[in-house]
Amino acid sequence: MADPTTSIAKALQVKAHAFNKLLNQPRLSTKFRTQADIDDGLKKLRRLILVEGIPFAIDPTLRPRIWKLLLGVTGGLSSEMYLKYVAKGPCAVREKIRNDTFRTLATDRGFKEKVSEVMLVRLLDAFVWRSQDRSETQAQILDFTYVQGMNVLAAPFLYTMPSEVEAFAAFSKFIEVHCPLYVQPTLEGVHRGLRLLDQCLQIVDSELYGYLRKKNLSAELYAFPSVLTLCACTPPLDQVLQLWDFLLAFGVHLNVLCVIAQLLLIREEVMASPSPMKLLRTFPPLEALPVIGIAVALVRDIPEDLYDELVRHPYEVRS
Repeated sequence: MADPTTSIAKALQVKAHAFNKLLNQPRLSTKFRTQADIDDGLKKLRRLILVEGIPFAIDPTLRPRIWKLLLGVTGGLSSEMYLKYVAKGPCAVREKIRNDTFRTLATDRGFKEKVSEVMLVRLLDAFVWRSQDRSETQAQILDFTYVQGMNVLAAPFLYTMPSEVEAFAAFSKFIEVHCPLYVQPTLEGVHRGLRLLDQCLQIVDSELYGYLRKKNLSAELYAFPSVLTLCACTPPLDQVLQLWDFLLAFGVHLNVLCVIAQLLLIREEVMASPSPMKLLRTFPPLEALPVIGIAVALVRDIPEDLYDELVRHPYEVRS
């Protein structure tokens, strides 16, 4: 009889080979690729992520390489530029940063062993200095500084990337391009996301939505941390990273549906509880695969106009 452990290891190796084969294709790896090549390669990569999942355990280089590719962090990363910002020392909001960083993923021993608070503070200081530089030299619609939740959004990049410089580059691109409205002083994107969560929940499960409203519970009250941090506030970290593989591949807007998916997984307990907020104050441990599966299925139920608003809410500036 075949050893199940050996069979699993072989399956993971096959998956890793499939990812490496795709990443090393000219469509994704050469200097002379066209935009059509890149788009085709990314389409295949996204499908592979959805169907197979990134086999990070068998090849630890895959996740950082894939995240950088999905975020468009390509070419040489300037360590000199990062060191320039680090050398500036504490930024104007250092005290605000330090008020948050010490509790970042505080219950995760693996994270604490790999990512120190000093690293987190250094990266966030550098981001604020860089944003200040950019606002002085470029005409920008949005300005960036440190806001609540940014420490948790930075944590997965510091944990995943091989170097602090790469974490800084990936985090900066992620914040400025993929969810800029989530980190404005008013947290505009987060509040939009919470309103959209209520609207989507009403469509996909009107009974659950009605019960929560009857208890005076809107998404603002029970889902704020999960929307703000793209579920990174719900352990364990390995499941958060697997969920982020999906979100970076298909769009951070899908986090709203991922939060609904977590609600649906505990629907019976919520509906049976006279005080559902006690359950919703702390979500159960994250299970990425069922959450992703439910979120993908929910997309079909969302009307086109509402889904379009969902897609745009992390980044579209309204006049």
